[in-house]
Amino acid sequence: MGILTGQVPFTQLRCADDGLPTESSIVQKRTEDAVLEAFVPYAPNNVHRKNLDNVQLNRQKHISYLTRGLEHLGQYMVVLDASRPWLVYWITHSLDLLGYQFPNETIQRGITTLAACQHPDGGFGGGPTQLAHLATTYAAVNSLAIFGTKEAYDVIDRQKLYNFLMRMKQPDGSFTMHEGGEIDIRGSYCALSVATLTNLMTPELTANCGDFVVRSQTFEGGIGPHPGVEAHNGYTFCGVAAIELVGEMHRLDMDKFTKWCCERQMQLEGGFQGRTNKLVDGCYSFWGSGDFPLIRAEWMRQGIAQEDYLFDREALQEYLLLCCQADRGGLIDKPGKGPDHYHTCYGLSGLTIAQHLVQRNESLAKQLADQGHPSSCGGLGSMMWIYVNDYTIVGDMDNLLAPAHPIHNITLDKARKMIHYFYNFDPAIVALLPKDEEPCIES
Repeated sequence: MGILTGQVPFTQLRCADDGLPTESSIVQKRTEDAVLEAFVPYAPNNVHRKNLDNVQLNRQKHISYLTRGLEHLGQYMVVLDASRPWLVYWITHSLDLLGYQFPNETIQRGITTLAACQHPDGGFGGGPTQLAHLATTYAAVNSLAIFGTKEAYDVIDRQKLYNFLMRMKQPDGSFTMHEGGEIDIRGSYCALSVATLTNLMTPELTANCGDFVVRSQTFEGGIGPHPGVEAHNGYTFCGVAAIELVGEMHRLDMDKFTKWCCERQMQLEGGFQGRTNKLVDGCYSFWGSGDFPLIRAEWMRQGIAQEDYLFDREALQEYLLLCCQADRGGLIDKPGKGPDHYHTCYGLSGLTIAQHLVQRNESLAKQLADQGHPSSCGGLGSMMWIYVNDYTIVGDMDNLLAPAHPIHNITLDKARKMIHYFYNFDPAIVALLPKDEEPCIES
């Protein structure tokens, strides 16, 4: 539908404070003003209206911004010294979505960097000699998947990685982020995603994981970091992806969950907020929209058909393309902010979700399950996701990004390739795996 179609006047989409302004409503209105500056040139009632079909994703500028980050980072980035695998992931995943072909030299440097971050006792730290952490382990494994070579995969010491995951595992189904660290639902997602990609899912690892996620769902419907804490879109994605990986999404209150997720898309801006009564933020383009492929899959498993995702795919693209592209490359939080690799990664990750319809092939999943091959979880479950020939592209047709896996947030091709390597499926199973529809984009 989109915001710029003219179906609803902008004035009706603005924040209503009932004549009782608060600090929150004042900042919200300022944000709306900044977004409108970007939207007005394309507004339906503008006599000098620009053609929305000509809006472009500044692909080459973004590639240049990102590749510069692989060569040199400013001294202010020293604050992210304990996040080196994250920097590698944010940059390489963004480039992969943009269709960039990594030179062999870059791949080798990336492998060397990540190998140095692997802890002797398993898992990956934020840098050499640093404590292993589930978040940086997730970033490192995803980055190695993006590099996509046997040498990259073989960096991972799987036995020690499994031992690390089990040391983080708690009896209630939660995970600590590191030795002696905090418990929150990020750990559940990071651990289960990594285990799924590397063929380390076991009954011991997954025991009670669904219970922890269900207990973390709040009265609003979203998911918090742990039971009793406010729902947040980042934690919500981590929670729903984690419970999908163990095949127990049906245990959530799906009515409340769906409503909460839908309400996080902003009426005027088209982007997503992280929590109730908060501002739009470009990074939630992924953390917010990422819930919807999983929501659609669960409702379809429950026999409730949905032709499309339950969010406005055009509106999100309008926000990202018109409000979040920095002039010198990279994506931003909102108008007036500067670019960074984190917002570039999750802005582009949200853009590809809005462009592609990615869904589970439930009929083939059932066929495999009937033959004794569980396909609701684990690597086989992740292989059930395909993209269909259904594209929603705002602006130039060349804005299309590569499709991403809705759970692991790396491209579908890279997720499948790593899973094939570590699972070495029987040829009979490979023959039954679902195939993507052939691309057919009308110009």
